[in-house]
Amino acid sequence: MWRLDDIVARLGGELHGDPATRVARVAPLESAGEGEIAFLANPKYQSLLKDCRASALILAPAAREHAADRAAIIVDEPYLYFARVASLFNPPPAVVPGVHRSATVECEVPASVQIGPGATVEAGVVLGEHVVIGPGSHVGAGTRIGERTRLGPRVTIYHDCVIGSDCLFHAGVVIGADGFGFARHKDGSWTKIPQVGRVVIGDEVEIGANTTIDRGALGDTVIGDGVKLDNLIQIAHNVQIGDHTAMAGCAGVAGSAKIGARCLIGGQAGISGHLTVADDVVVSAWTLVPKSIPKPGVYTSNLPLQKHGDWVRNFSHLRHLDTLASRVRALEQKLADNDKAE
Repeated sequence: MWRLDDIVARLGGELHGDPATRVARVAPLESAGEGEIAFLANPKYQSLLKDCRASALILAPAAREHAADRAAIIVDEPYLYFARVASLFNPPPAVVPGVHRSATVECEVPASVQIGPGATVEAGVVLGEHVVIGPGSHVGAGTRIGERTRLGPRVTIYHDCVIGSDCLFHAGVVIGADGFGFARHKDGSWTKIPQVGRVVIGDEVEIGANTTIDRGALGDTVIGDGVKLDNLIQIAHNVQIGDHTAMAGCAGVAGSAKIGARCLIGGQAGISGHLTVADDVVVSAWTLVPKSIPKPGVYTSNLPLQKHGDWVRNFSHLRHLDTLASRVRALEQKLADNDKAE
């Protein structure tokens, strides 16, 4: 367990109440109990504080009065502080250096690296210190992986990719498979275009389960520092994603699109190829982005949920918008002609 004064010494914040209060877990306000610490980030849940049984709270300065005689840590950003406390309580598993006897390794391995059962690491791979390669994972020839990066089970990294430090790739991630590149013949058949670029990934990137990032056709596919990708995302060849952008599950980015820094891309959003998205753009879930977005802001193209009958009626009106617009223009012209006649 951690004392509150030890947490504050490690993470900062203003201590309120008994510094010797001990907590071992983080929990939601409505279910937290003895030995747990809860947080309030959204004022609309403030009413839950009255019945909360947590041993300690994480509160914003505006909610200080609700601490009363309870133990609390006062910080400007309670949600961010909660995340840091949760990380303090739940560190990643310790690296257990060594190469499992069932792994196949054809490169030099630093003594601090862990390689799990059934993993394969081909010739010319360069591994940083404290790298973890999970069970059944594959690292292709000539790939470089930075220090402290962790590959979960059955991660596949193709040849000649570059992976930064402190990354985390979850199960089933595929990095560096061929992009979808084909030239079409007049008879409808296809000739494959060799994909000879790489995937280059920065530091502190986390990639969710079964997400795929294709290698470039000629240049590289580039993922910036601090990017966070959810599960089941498709990143096509030659895409560039700026630092600290986050994308939710099932989003897809078509080839050669450039996404700026600090963007937020909602679940199942689709971004067309060969366009540019500016820094600090938010794309709502289910949104299709068919053209470049030159300015920061929130962009949405999906319809809100409604009853089926309402949707049918509204869509019926949409089908007649062109006709309605033509009628309005005709009326405007008629009024203009009448004004001239007078």
